[in-house]
Amino acid sequence: MAEVKKALSPRRIAMIFVTICFFAFQMYIALVKQLTPMLQSPIHLVFALAMVYLYCPSDGKYRKKVTKQAEAEGKEVDPKVLNKYAFLNVIDIFAFAGIILLLWYTATQYPRLRDFVQFIDPVTTLDKVVMVVTIVLLLEAVRRTLGTILFGFILVFILYAWTAPYLPGILFTKGKAFKQMLDQFTIGMTMTEAGVFGTPLYTSANSLFYFIVFGVFFSECGGGQLLIDIGMKFSNQSSGGPAKAAVISSGLMGMVSGSAVANVSTTGVMTIPMMKKIGYQPEEAGAIEAVASTGGQVMPPIMGVGAFIMAEMLGISYFRVASAAILPAVAYYFGVFVVVDRLAKRRFVQVGGAEDAKIDVQDPILPRLYLLLPVILLVVSIIRGSSLMRSGMIGIFSCLILNVVSYFVNNKKNFVDVKGLAQCCMAGAKQAAEIAIPTAACGIIINVVTGQTSLATNLSSVIGALGTDYLFLAMLIAMVGCMLLGMALPTVAAYLVGVILFVPVIRSLGVDALCANMFVFYYGIMAQITPPVCVASYTAAGIADADAMKTGLRGMLFALVGFMVPFVFVYNPAVLLEGTLVEIIIGGVQLLVGTYFLGICVAGFFKTNMKAWQRALCFVAALGFIIPETVTTLGGLAIGIVALLLNARDAKASGNHEVSSENLVKTENSAQ
Repeated sequence: MAEVKKALSPRRIAMIFVTICFFAFQMYIALVKQLTPMLQSPIHLVFALAMVYLYCPSDGKYRKKVTKQAEAEGKEVDPKVLNKYAFLNVIDIFAFAGIILLLWYTATQYPRLRDFVQFIDPVTTLDKVVMVVTIVLLLEAVRRTLGTILFGFILVFILYAWTAPYLPGILFTKGKAFKQMLDQFTIGMTMTEAGVFGTPLYTSANSLFYFIVFGVFFSECGGGQLLIDIGMKFSNQSSGGPAKAAVISSGLMGMVSGSAVANVSTTGVMTIPMMKKIGYQPEEAGAIEAVASTGGQVMPPIMGVGAFIMAEMLGISYFRVASAAILPAVAYYFGVFVVVDRLAKRRFVQVGGAEDAKIDVQDPILPRLYLLLPVILLVVSIIRGSSLMRSGMIGIFSCLILNVVSYFVNNKKNFVDVKGLAQCCMAGAKQAAEIAIPTAACGIIINVVTGQTSLATNLSSVIGALGTDYLFLAMLIAMVGCMLLGMALPTVAAYLVGVILFVPVIRSLGVDALCANMFVFYYGIMAQITPPVCVASYTAAGIADADAMKTGLRGMLFALVGFMVPFVFVYNPAVLLEGTLVEIIIGGVQLLVGTYFLGICVAGFFKTNMKAWQRALCFVAALGFIIPETVTTLGGLAIGIVALLLNARDAKASGNHEVSSENLVKTENSAQ
């Protein structure tokens, strides 16, 4: 009875209604007619805001806390306690009134806004009211979905826009009269494509929505479990099998989901316990899973959200962005794989030596391979030059078709019924809304930095002056800045702000636009596993029952290759497939060899435990491959080979060889 009541509650009915309308709108622009950005983006934002306020009511956090506490104590929830702060939901009534106002404004004022000429056409009182309402709605939606960090970050920039004429140094911007500033603020934020309704939000409406929904359908229809099982199967009989399964499975899942936390939550619940069972420390198991899952955001074909926005902002095809990311992504996972393999050898872990360490894949892989067809069709569609919207729709419809096939061919295995498909739609719309909110909110920051003030120009001048003769120094500054942004903001927000603040600086020093954008994109992602704010590592630590900070530090160490790769492709664009075939092959080999030496250095084991100076030599060897000069490459290769040969000699002298398949699995205590 309680479930029926919940299903028929006004809020639940509103969720279903808004989801249907959201899907109807997105299907209309995909299958019938696309709208202009200044009409399509605001409507997309209206639905996203409605979804957020429905799923995150004013007293939502309190209700979750009370419910969780009651479940922990095994008690029923007291309705009086549960509804203690229900009066706060009156705030939501005003929020929905504001959302309706924004929708009405978009529909009725679009003809005027379409032909609006800045500095000539007047800004009305209605324009100013809608600007304030839009910003307030966005800020509150950000606070409810992403917490107070991004909320405060945006508030600081809004405050800066109004106080810049009174600040010293690089923060100073020439002042304007109050009315002129208010008019310009209104125009910039809500009446042009340079603010809230700019390129990032248009990308969310035009492509991200469809890929997010595709990921949900693909995962629920059996594709996600198949990718995980493939990773498990291929690593079943190798040393450190569960750890390698985490790397392979998370990489495969990352190609579809593009979310570090989602990958950890999906694959980690299986791989982390198995890693702990065969001897990995909880912090190691959590770190390996977090690092492997984070790499999914740089793994084609889908990557992270920022990659779609990057393609739009650079004015190039998404296929070009995805293809450029192939070699760096391969190097990233190759580096993690080397670390995992050497750790397994060092700790005498051999999966085949103990029955309880085997990975059990219950269902055969081969009969389920047809479930990969949606991904194959999606990739082929992108390669053939179809729009991202069309490619996403092809992926979604192919999932639905294969779902019907599963009903008849696979004895209902992996079949999702109508109720399940409806839940997929609800989940997809919710995830799309949660992406649209920070994407739109970053438009506020972008407009302040580039339109309202001269902060971007001032900052570029300072960093450019420091790095005029030293590109490496300028990149270090940009790296630290992007990492700080990535720690404080969601990946998409960190990328967008990084593009505004740091890409102009890097480009002014002669770096290609794609390389500069990919550099910023990478370090915004690497912050996901960099303490003190490392969401992916914290999630993995929770599953592993490990210390969160230690897991974060281990993860940062294991992903060291990810910190090296951006420097490599800045100095050698051939790694991003820019150049001749010979240059690309040479660049790829250099990257992988350097990655191998770095992985050995991190693991501290080649044939036996490495001495500190041997690890240092491997690190120097890896650095030699960053700058694509013949001298540094050959020098790095020579130093690395010497370090490995000396370690092999030590192993032979001590009789400590790699563990063979006959060795028994030794526990963590005996390894120590």
